[in-house]
Amino acid sequence: MPKSLAIISESVRRDLMVDELQLIASKEKQIPNSVNYEMRRYVKQPGWQTDDIGMMVYTYVSANNDDNALELKFCIAGKAYCDEDECDDGVNCKKTGLTDCREEVETMDVYSFNFTYGYLKQFVSAKATVSEAERYLNFDHTQTENHIIPLCNKNRIILSSLFNHKYSGAMENIYTNSQIQFLLIYSMDCLFGEGDRDKVYQCKFLEDERGRDTIIKAREILLQHIGDPITIKDLAKKVATNECYLKKGFKEMFGTTIFDFYQSQRMEHAKYLLYDKGLSVTDVSSLLGYSSISHFSTAFKKHTGLKPCDLLVR
Repeated sequence: MPKSLAIISESVRRDLMVDELQLIASKEKQIPNSVNYEMRRYVKQPGWQTDDIGMMVYTYVSANNDDNALELKFCIAGKAYCDEDECDDGVNCKKTGLTDCREEVETMDVYSFNFTYGYLKQFVSAKATVSEAERYLNFDHTQTENHIIPLCNKNRIILSSLFNHKYSGAMENIYTNSQIQFLLIYSMDCLFGEGDRDKVYQCKFLEDERGRDTIIKAREILLQHIGDPITIKDLAKKVATNECYLKKGFKEMFGTTIFDFYQSQRMEHAKYLLYDKGLSVTDVSSLLGYSSISHFSTAFKKHTGLKPCDLLVR
């Protein structure tokens, strides 16, 4: 087994003395019916050679079983750095975990993302399965399997951004949720789709980099408006395009409608506020811009299969 595979397998981590490495950053989340993850960043030891690698672990127990799960694991080389203007002259950096962040430091980043059956079933379509990726997401395969994930550039960028970004607090949670969803899309694409091969866009304006940047900017604006709903009309004005291009381009680039993406991110953030932060249903409903608790509760139940009160810390 390659060393990098061993690193992302908990059963053999001790064989590679992972515990002896200097842990400088870690992030994790464990919320029912959500994407649960664990991310660890270690200082890379001199002379330690390891290949970047990814793996999909597909666990099937039985039909409609809550123990069914799809897990993505990665071990990649990274760089810890700080781009904050005020950072105590680089000493004891809170952003990177380094004692001195005035220079880039090579790291080894280990990730595990667990997509539960309860989380994925909200995306299951009533239509007939049309792709191999959908068969895995719908748990149509009836045996447990492991697959090596080719690391395409899109996956590398997302993995790097999970440690190297500008957000904190609530915005960090919103940003992380969105990035992990796209990590799943890109991983399935690398496994069963076109990967990094040249893509032919149906929307001609997406063939231009400026057109793609417009759609990416629209996604960022949506994330910034999780608690302040924005109409498609206003969103189109902010990115200087028309509504038709915006809707078609968003669906083609990200595989989902603007509304479905926005609702998904709002409800994932709601889980965080209810379960991790212990806020009341009333407060979360208000923070997410709902006009009434009943409207929020209905949307939450539709998205997660749970009532908001089910996630309240008792």
